[in-house]
Amino acid sequence: MKEKLTARLLSGLQITGSEYEIHDSTVTGLFVRVTAAGAKSYVVTWARGRKKTLGRVGILTLDQARHNAVQYLAEARMHGEPKAVTEIRKAATTPSLRAFIDDIYMPWFKAHHKGHEKTLHTLNNNFDAIISRPVDTITGRDLESIRTAWMQAGNKASTVNRKIGSISGVFSRALEWDYISTHPLAKLKQLKVDSIGIVRYLTADETLRLRAALELRQDETRNERDSANRWREDRNMEQFPTLRDVPFTDHLKPMVLLSLNTGMRRGELFDLKWTAVNFDTKTITVRGETTKSNETRHIPMNAEALNALENWKDQSSKHEFVFPGQNGNRLEDVKSAWLKLLERAKIEKFRWHDMRHDFASRLVMAGVPLNTVRELLGHSDIKMTLRYAHLAPGTKAAAVELI
Repeated sequence: MKEKLTARLLSGLQITGSEYEIHDSTVTGLFVRVTAAGAKSYVVTWARGRKKTLGRVGILTLDQARHNAVQYLAEARMHGEPKAVTEIRKAATTPSLRAFIDDIYMPWFKAHHKGHEKTLHTLNNNFDAIISRPVDTITGRDLESIRTAWMQAGNKASTVNRKIGSISGVFSRALEWDYISTHPLAKLKQLKVDSIGIVRYLTADETLRLRAALELRQDETRNERDSANRWREDRNMEQFPTLRDVPFTDHLKPMVLLSLNTGMRRGELFDLKWTAVNFDTKTITVRGETTKSNETRHIPMNAEALNALENWKDQSSKHEFVFPGQNGNRLEDVKSAWLKLLERAKIEKFRWHDMRHDFASRLVMAGVPLNTVRELLGHSDIKMTLRYAHLAPGTKAAAVELI
């Protein structure tokens, strides 16, 4: 049925027990639908089978319904569909940031990058303010506000840049895969940080104390094993293997010696297998799939590193990993033993990773060229190695003497 909609007509519409429609003769495309139960709604249609409910009669006025219908129909003529409908469809198909990370980004990231657990942890714990929003509604201003909050909370500039770098990778993929039309971080510059910084390495006295602490720790462990065996002997119990006949009481000392003499990362030590150790050529092969740069490198062993591994092999060669964890599986952590060792040696603010800096620093101070140091460390960019340049003996002093 088609006739001019009026307030009187609308108020007099009857309940017939079946649904029917009254089409407006004033605005073509607008009609009122009356359900079998008597509910009355304004509806606009712009093509066969394409329609949208505008609102309930009595809540939306007739004038408002006509105005909205005219706008919908005009947009449909220009774009093929009203913008409001397009936005609803878009919202229904555009994932939230949470869904995009879990269902789309992380499966890709795991296949192409290492350290996905750390990246996922960063994404899971730092973006609560935007995590539930559709990925295409997040703006640079949103991320600037989050970054400002981190800085006000005392985060270092380098930490803030790292966190922003994690979410930037998410939006880069969303842009590449057409989930968003612009990158929200396109105009947000990284915070300035000291690219050189303070390189933490051991002083001569700290080196002596660290090595002495390693020996004292081994002596105490052997004494504890002897005491335990005496206790078991008095009770006719089977004794534990003695630690007096082996060079190392556990994995900590050979790991520390290898770190100090090769500059290997902790994760590379955890991943190291005996098949990668060549005692004939005195080299360790760190394979690309276990390195940060994804590139294989070959590290020569000096006398101390070689001796440590040869002795350690006699104790643990039955396992695949050089430094096995429980049941021969990959070792996952040495934090507790390492912190106790530092406390014993009275060494402060020295991380396991700083042994890598110590290795590089001693090389540079001995006059080894920076590019050789870069190759030994596995740096993909010489800029990373330049942090040690100031340690080269006499380089700057010789330069200023030229003028």
